Amino acid sequence: MDVSKILAELKAEREQIEQAILSLERLAHGRGRKRGRPPAWMAEVAAPKRRGRPPGSKNKVQAASNGPNALAS
Repeated sequence: MDVSKILAELKAEREQIEQAILSLERLAHGRGRKRGRPPAWMAEVAAPKRRGRPPGSKNKVQAASNGPNALAS
């Protein structure tokens, strides 16, 4: 086993762990409702939100109102 290779892998893993700890600390510190826009680093992490009605929901409402009972009334 090459000791220098093992050391390089451990240092890389330590860097990843430090990044994970920093992210968790930021999330823990940012808890609670605050006013205003979230910080830029949170915008990078968060998934884009979809707006509007979910696909297919509009058609279900129209199908229910156009059923056979709607014509009998």
